[in-house]
Amino acid sequence: MNDVLVVDDDPHILKALKITLHAHGYTVVTAPDGESAVRSAARHAFGVIILDLGLPDIDGTTVITRLRQWSVVPVLVLSARHGSDDKVRALDAGADDYVTKPFGLDELLARLRAVQRRSIQADEAPVVTTASFTVDLAMRRVTRNGQDVRLTPTEWGILELLVRNPEKLITQQQLLTEIWGPAYTTEANYLRVYMAQLRRKLEPDPGNPKHFMTEAGIGYRFQP
Repeated sequence: MNDVLVVDDDPHILKALKITLHAHGYTVVTAPDGESAVRSAARHAFGVIILDLGLPDIDGTTVITRLRQWSVVPVLVLSARHGSDDKVRALDAGADDYVTKPFGLDELLARLRAVQRRSIQADEAPVVTTASFTVDLAMRRVTRNGQDVRLTPTEWGILELLVRNPEKLITQQQLLTEIWGPAYTTEANYLRVYMAQLRRKLEPDPGNPKHFMTEAGIGYRFQP
């Protein structure tokens, strides 16, 4: 679905993105604030929402929280806020990815395609194949070079969460909450240990990973 809702209070950005996205085959609807964005999303089934956090009426993170009460539409955050705390809050609220202003149009289009791919892949057969290994989610089986890879239950839990969300930035808090529980959201050292183990078992070069990428201070991203 190529219908995109762009939410930003800067009319120049709205105009530029509408022209650019239209030139790449997207149908674009724009909204200048959070309330009109929520109303528009309720009336129309968009394929992706591009959302600025600094809106004049309600914060973009609040928009995401309200959308996630009834919608799973991919949300790509576009914001001038550079701090990792803002990124974490938006991602934990349910955003799928984050692009920081000023941004290159090539990067924005690549991120847009990535969240669309992830949305499509969620409906496909539960087998994830990379150049290095294969994960059969239904059988809970991982193979590398034709050989089974033995994972601990915790390793499997982390792997499953990441590969079910390809190319999406998953925060440390999300991983810790899902795998260990809400009481462990500050235990980032747990994640570092287990991510190192997964890389040793699955990456061709664990010191230079291709599939399990770290976003410093924020979380991890799985690249198929």
